[in-house]
Amino acid sequence: MSFDTLGLMPELLRAVRESGYEHPTPVQAQAIPLVLAGRDLLAGAQTGTGKTAAFVLPILQLLAPQASTSTSPARHAIRCLVLTPTRELAMQIEESVRTYGKHLPIRSATVYGGVNINPQVKALRAGIEILVATPGRLLDHYGQGNLNFSQLQFLVLDEADRMLDMGFIRDIKKILALLPAKRQNLLFSATFSDDIRQLVSGLLNNPASVDAGGARNAAAELVEHLVHPVDRERKRALLSHIIRSQKLDQVLVFCRTKHGANRLSEQLETDGIASSAIHGNKSQPQRIKALADFKEGKITVLVATDIAARGLDISQLPHVVNYELPQVAEDYVHRIGRTGRAGSEGMALSLVCVDEAKLLKDIERLLQRPLPTQVINGFAPDPSIKAEPIITGRGGGGSRGSMGRSVPRPGGASRFSGAGRRPSSPSARSSASPRGK
Repeated sequence: MSFDTLGLMPELLRAVRESGYEHPTPVQAQAIPLVLAGRDLLAGAQTGTGKTAAFVLPILQLLAPQASTSTSPARHAIRCLVLTPTRELAMQIEESVRTYGKHLPIRSATVYGGVNINPQVKALRAGIEILVATPGRLLDHYGQGNLNFSQLQFLVLDEADRMLDMGFIRDIKKILALLPAKRQNLLFSATFSDDIRQLVSGLLNNPASVDAGGARNAAAELVEHLVHPVDRERKRALLSHIIRSQKLDQVLVFCRTKHGANRLSEQLETDGIASSAIHGNKSQPQRIKALADFKEGKITVLVATDIAARGLDISQLPHVVNYELPQVAEDYVHRIGRTGRAGSEGMALSLVCVDEAKLLKDIERLLQRPLPTQVINGFAPDPSIKAEPIITGRGGGGSRGSMGRSVPRPGGASRFSGAGRRPSSPSARSSASPRGK
């Protein structure tokens, strides 16, 4: 199937081709005709399935007849509101709106907290058709009289489950009360809890359903997993070795804590590997710059905490490295979901010390299969090193879950004791995964 079969207008097909895409993903193929037909939509789709284009493209087409080249703000009323849980995701959605709508005179803007409100006020007063927003800052603008929803036609709730997880349900209900009753509603969620189903029952009108494989605990099919056992004190040296020996040029690395992310980024810089850290203590301009530098290839490694990585959408990212395993197994699936997206292959490497054996076992239980293990020559774990409790910092990955302990494997040999290890070479995967278009 090609995009030409979905009923999209020439201006949108041109923008899609210029972005390097020829074939729609499953969620796009299912959702676009339904949205064009005016249906409310309930879509099960997690990040990486192409869901942004699944709603941006048909909404742009439905708005096109009212598009205007006039500079008058009155000719550019808010007709579509997209609510999303994080600043990063809001920016990326609005970037998609501009990318796919480049040949249409449709204006867009994004509003989110953590930055000066005045430039956002200026953009809103100039007039826009599509507004992408986080709930809190949207309510701030409404309270200041900067928003008028009287001509709203479309509401999109993206990553609705995460918005509820982050405590936005009250804000969402306040926002819904401000909108016209007659509108087309689209809801995207990776999971469907009781709270989501309750929200759906009061929001969607006879919705069409799309299931693009949104189970939160289903690891990306195109991701290859590999565990490298290593002593805790040699992780950084091993990471530098892997990046250099395999000539990796774009690597997203996860740490548990903000302090750990900063320290690792500084150590990699000392090793001569361009790196930046992104976490909750960084200002929004710092986070925007780090992400932009990473996407543009100015830095090789972006070191992130789980919270800071929420909503990161890095097209065709080839490698994710778990420098430290997450305390909660489900977060592993979220981390590796940054790669293996939209038809591109990806590689998820985990540097695992004896302290993390229990965490690894939890991940394997969740995935319902053991992860392949490879000891890299020169970095074999010292079997005399004993497991120690894992110390976590606040906000850097959470303190949930069990402390790491050495877990004996069947037959009595620990997976990280040096016994029963498979011989391997550091160049087992010597080149980056295919990057795709």
